[in-house]
Amino acid sequence: MNPRLLILIYLFMVLLPLGLSWVGGRPPRSVWDELASGAGMLAFAIILAEFLLSGRFRAISARIGMDVTMRFHQLLARSALALALVHPYLYRAPFNPPHPWDVTRQLTLSTDVAGIVTGFLAWMLLPALVLLAVDREQGGFRYETWRLMHGLGAALVAGLILYHTLNSGRYSQDPILARVWIGLFLVALTSLAFIYLVKPALKRQSPWVVDAVQSIGLNIWELTIAPRGHKGLRYQAGQFVWLNVGSSAASLNENPFSISSAPKSGNKLQFIIKELGDFTRTLGQIVPGTQAYVDGPHGNLVISGRTEPGIALIAGGVGIAPLLGILRQLHHDKDTRPTALIYGNRVEAQIVCRDELETLACEHGTKIVHALYEPPADWTGHVGMCDADLIRRVFGRSEMRQWLFILCGPPIMMEVAEETLIGMGVPARQILSERFNYE
Repeated sequence: MNPRLLILIYLFMVLLPLGLSWVGGRPPRSVWDELASGAGMLAFAIILAEFLLSGRFRAISARIGMDVTMRFHQLLARSALALALVHPYLYRAPFNPPHPWDVTRQLTLSTDVAGIVTGFLAWMLLPALVLLAVDREQGGFRYETWRLMHGLGAALVAGLILYHTLNSGRYSQDPILARVWIGLFLVALTSLAFIYLVKPALKRQSPWVVDAVQSIGLNIWELTIAPRGHKGLRYQAGQFVWLNVGSSAASLNENPFSISSAPKSGNKLQFIIKELGDFTRTLGQIVPGTQAYVDGPHGNLVISGRTEPGIALIAGGVGIAPLLGILRQLHHDKDTRPTALIYGNRVEAQIVCRDELETLACEHGTKIVHALYEPPADWTGHVGMCDADLIRRVFGRSEMRQWLFILCGPPIMMEVAEETLIGMGVPARQILSERFNYE
């Protein structure tokens, strides 16, 4: 699906209730009352559309990118919160029952207690939902717990707003608009059911099994899984999956990991994973034969269809995983374009697949530049972070501005790299990046 078409569909979905209220023919009220109704309707429509921007729908994220999808999701959630918070304060009409002189209810809202209470509850819960998402790591919740709370909390808020809208909304007394609200709400619930019910059922049809677990660096593991009873996964080098190891297909114990293997290397999937969270600390205890499930592929950190004359890769830590998959695929394809990799780590023991990288340097001609923040005494490579000076030194030639740049690593490194490349004159369309850590 074309990204522009996705944007048009989204705008249609969000603006449809406002359009129907405008053509409904109700007598206008004061400007402030109309703004209040408009803010409330727009906030509710955005909230319902947010269910489709969870990052789990490949038809959306694969077209506009996971980063863009999630940033868009965050921005719109905060916009909906702002609109919802100002919604009741904009009203100027008193909360009185209809009078003979106000049969059109132009000066009144509602005396339906349930309608008002549900609106108030949603008004109180929505800020908590957004704040918990913004400050998830500080909340002390495991990702799996937070994800369930976020999904169910969003459904609860949407349900409360729907009741409030249908029973207290002036324009929602129009049967057509009421049906639209119910339809959008059902679309939101269907998307939630697809993620929590349909996807697990699909994953059960394509199980995987752990083939090998190997330590390849300081607190870094290579996990290999093999398909069981099916042909495997169709993916592109650089993509990622949500991986679930040792739990049921319906379990929320899954995490996003980039695929480090190349599609042409076989039907097994490889991942390079650093010990960071609850699951990753148990990697060394996983035994071959353990059941696994994947949801994917996701992400658009791919070079398929890209015709730039060269490919530049900048990796920090385990951000090397998708870039290694890309390099492996380029080698399989015998792609003749020049390639260069900047690979930054804190210490030398964190460098993974070093021998393979050297082989790629010899056989494929890839230029490999290592950077260490805490190097040993005999280190002859770059000392320090993967900073602007190093990027300019490696990619500073004018002809390299036409290359494709692919970035993956810690957020600070990504920001520095993006700003540096843009400052060097590299067009934004030639910079691909992907983050798994969002505000």
